[in-house]
Amino acid sequence: MNLQVNPYILVDGSAEEAIAFYQEVLGAKVLFKQTMGEGPQNPESPMTEQEKAKIAHAVLLAGESKFFVGDYEAGMPRSRGNSINVCLSVATADEAAQLYTALKAGGTVDIELAPTYYSPAYGMVTDKFGVCFQIFTVNGR
Repeated sequence: MNLQVNPYILVDGSAEEAIAFYQEVLGAKVLFKQTMGEGPQNPESPMTEQEKAKIAHAVLLAGESKFFVGDYEAGMPRSRGNSINVCLSVATADEAAQLYTALKAGGTVDIELAPTYYSPAYGMVTDKFGVCFQIFTVNGR
């Protein structure tokens, strides 16, 4: 079995902005991006131009990890929560601080970045798109 587990970040109409944000903050590269309008259309239920512009699916690469970003589809049930979050593992406390500072801009701090018994710098933030990130430092400073 060849299995990959990829986080899928769904946002409410702001996927294009989220992609740009993750490119800047995580150094992510866009490997694939398709809008709703580029997909199959139902002539019995035409989309507005605004709906066509929404992101159906995007694949980003950050470091060695792929993750997906897209907009919620109309009528799709949505709930916010932190039962699933994205853990970013970095080598140094300086890298952790850089990510932590960038991701908390416009978001909220869940756990302040600080040394713990298991990491020289660990913290948790929910970014401005409602995505919860753990920042975990593997090595020393």
